[in-house]
Amino acid sequence: MKTFEELGVREDLLKAIAELGFEAPMPVQEKVIPHLLNGDTDVVALAQTGTGKTAAFGLPVIQRIDVKKRCPQALILSPTRELCLQIGSDLADFSKYIPELKVLPVYGGSSIESQIRTLRQGVQIIVATPGRLIDLINRRTVSLENVHTVILDEADEMLNMGFLDSIDDILSHVPENRKMLFFSATMPAEIAKISKKYMHNPEEFVIGTKNEGAANVKHIYFMVQARDKYLALKRIADNNPSIYGIIFCRTRRETQEIADKLIEDGYNADSLHGELSQAQRDTVMKKFRERNLQLLVATDVAARGLDVNDLTHVINYGLPDDIATYTHRSGRTGRAGKTGVSVAIIHSREKSRLKDIERKISKQFEHKEVPTPQHIIEKQLYSLADRIEKVKVNEEEIAKYLPGVMKKLEWLSGEDLLKRVLSLEFNRLIDYYKDAPVLDIISNDSRGDKRNKSDRNSDRGGDRGGDRSLEDKDRRTADKGYERIFINLGKSDGFFAPNLIELLNKNIHGGRVDLGRIDLLSGYSLFDVRKSDASKVISALKQADFYGKRIYSEIAEADKNYAAENKGKRRSTRNEDMRKKATSGAGDRRKSSRRDDFKERDRKPRGEKPAYGNYESFNNKKNKKGKE
Repeated sequence: MKTFEELGVREDLLKAIAELGFEAPMPVQEKVIPHLLNGDTDVVALAQTGTGKTAAFGLPVIQRIDVKKRCPQALILSPTRELCLQIGSDLADFSKYIPELKVLPVYGGSSIESQIRTLRQGVQIIVATPGRLIDLINRRTVSLENVHTVILDEADEMLNMGFLDSIDDILSHVPENRKMLFFSATMPAEIAKISKKYMHNPEEFVIGTKNEGAANVKHIYFMVQARDKYLALKRIADNNPSIYGIIFCRTRRETQEIADKLIEDGYNADSLHGELSQAQRDTVMKKFRERNLQLLVATDVAARGLDVNDLTHVINYGLPDDIATYTHRSGRTGRAGKTGVSVAIIHSREKSRLKDIERKISKQFEHKEVPTPQHIIEKQLYSLADRIEKVKVNEEEIAKYLPGVMKKLEWLSGEDLLKRVLSLEFNRLIDYYKDAPVLDIISNDSRGDKRNKSDRNSDRGGDRGGDRSLEDKDRRTADKGYERIFINLGKSDGFFAPNLIELLNKNIHGGRVDLGRIDLLSGYSLFDVRKSDASKVISALKQADFYGKRIYSEIAEADKNYAAENKGKRRSTRNEDMRKKATSGAGDRRKSSRRDDFKERDRKPRGEKPAYGNYESFNNKKNKKGKE
């Protein structure tokens, strides 16, 4: 491995980075620095966030500056104010022993008059967000005619934030023969197009694999019901007492709600989203960087530019639509050679998106069960014991209080005293996790490439599923304590056991419902619930819909030898009457992708809702029996 000196870094810069703790170049620095110092071509460097990119372009840029000229010679564009400030701060640290060098961060949310005054005094390096720099250009207070190096940091993020037109405008004011550098964590097609447009035969450096997730990050997922995501989040946090991480949510509203719940439940947390003022954002980020916050709940846009090196976890409360966004999220942990964990809390309908991410980042997610209360309590107590063991004791100050305390507690043995100290934490955990339910969706799919057990059973028409005990799993329709429910959703609607379970959990409030047998057919389904829950289930589903299709359900007053158990046998007249009643007048006419499954019945008079079609499977069997 080469040293920074062997890469060609100058003596005054070597002295500064040595004081910052730089020992040996990181891979991106080893590849990029010599090229920027000696090469003539433009550069596209693909590397994850936190791999040392700032030093990779910062050191050679500083070295190439002519400090005798007091005009902008290098321009660094960043997508966010926070990243702009971070880069400016790092360059100032690198140039500690070059007093003539002036670096100016230019960004929105700060006094433009102050920035103009500094520009007039003369600066050699400008670090800017696109919007504020265009404002200064339009005011004719900054000239870029002497810029010889332009760097786009987090180029893919700038594209995601819609800065393409702004970049066009800025580059029109920069000399044509400038050297350009693109630094990006991912390589979407748009980056390739821009590199062709603005660069001259760029050389590409890839650290790791293109679009790959960070090498030091472990990717795991927990599969729970949608309504149990917050409970799973709390257990993950409790199971990692030293957690220091970011929880990513999809919307501002969800971000604030999750942060409020965590704070209410006693966690050291706060939110970061677009509705906060700049002063509020600065306060939150300052607290998080100083580790006064353990958990930061954020949207993707708000967290851009937040540079923190010691995150233990990144938690995806909801998977992003864009796979590149997941790469950025996970890349915030496992930095600077350290390991990190990227957690995804998902429900069954997000499995396909998880697989897309796996293919893109060339990493496999490990399926884990949500930590049990017993495991959490054990982890917390060992953590408390560890803190007791390592706590720093101020012997001099505590000495004056010890005699009185020891006299008060002298009747306790060492074991009794230890029990009481641990119980301060233990009792709280026991009370909280008393009768806590199992949150996982039961699955034989530890890798995620096999279907849920309930999905496999559903294809045989005899599937069992739901939030129920092991005893309940073996119950059949014949059990006197269960009632059979008809629902007008089946396999042709893309409706399977996990969908039923999720539907019930989402719409039924005030406790879980124990499910018995589930029979899934092409155009409808039958499932068993306890008789005491039957009316509650039907009432809850009245106002529900499944991807736009209005749901109809009722108690199936049928023989016990029904549906899949006696497939192909003659149904009773009573069952046939119930079918006709259930499949007519239940809502808007259903359009099926499987036309052979049913035929339309006569329409009702105009002005009334059209009736559902009766399924051909019923009519064909009925006609066939009549002919026989």
